[in-house]
Amino acid sequence: MSEIIRVENLSYIYGEGMPDATKALDDVSFSIEEGDFVGVMGSTGCGKSTLITHFNGINKPTKGKIFIGGEDMWKDPKQIRRFRFMVGLVFQYPEYQLFEETVYKDIAFGPINMGLKKDEINRRVHRAAEFCGVTQKMLLASPFDLSGGQKRRVAIAGVLAMEPKILVLDEPAAGLDPEGRDMILNQIKQYHKETGSTIVFVSHSMEDIAKYADKVLVLNAGKIEMFDETEKVFARAPELLELGLSVPEVTKVFLKLKEMGLDIKTDVYTVPYAVKTLLAMREKGGKA
Repeated sequence: MSEIIRVENLSYIYGEGMPDATKALDDVSFSIEEGDFVGVMGSTGCGKSTLITHFNGINKPTKGKIFIGGEDMWKDPKQIRRFRFMVGLVFQYPEYQLFEETVYKDIAFGPINMGLKKDEINRRVHRAAEFCGVTQKMLLASPFDLSGGQKRRVAIAGVLAMEPKILVLDEPAAGLDPEGRDMILNQIKQYHKETGSTIVFVSHSMEDIAKYADKVLVLNAGKIEMFDETEKVFARAPELLELGLSVPEVTKVFLKLKEMGLDIKTDVYTVPYAVKTLLAMREKGGKA
């Protein structure tokens, strides 16, 4: 796989030159490969949202560079609009950005701004709607007549309709009930599977990151603490806890079993993996 995002020595200061200037990101460097599904986590104020808003040019680095598809985003500031179509960003509570008179028009807003032809816009709207579980009946309705979960799906469909190479989501399931959360996240995972797009997913839910992400990036006070495959990050659960982060409940159970003297792996981060681990122990004659 080829590299699709590269961040080099990125620093960002809010209010640079002012008495209350705050460094939100401090010399951050990493790369993401095409097709990765990356979960981003860290305590409140660690720089997660600041980082992801650099990916489509909402924030401009105070220092350092960002490359998208091998191109320096800010080499020519006049070209920044092109990168914003390559990187689709879904903010927290994106339904607050709905404004058109019908759901169809809201989803079509991005493709229209891309200057696409009517037939292509129509294809993209229906494809994005299908990915997000937006029915034909809903397309004709006012977005303001929908439930909270339905509005969230419409807002995400509006970003998917631009068919970005990279989809960035900031707490996409925030405020939803468990059923709505699972629906949204399963649809995002299915979109990733079917399109091969790169996904960057910010969440406070360790269970969600453990379930959906292939890699995890951990931020702490504007710096990267960890960036590795999901199982390798959660294998460092004691370090995550020291950073003030939670870990999946199933991981806590295995850490407790280890503490009680059981010779058991602690890199367990999902229930299916826990079951597999216990069954393997039993087959080997262990105390499971």
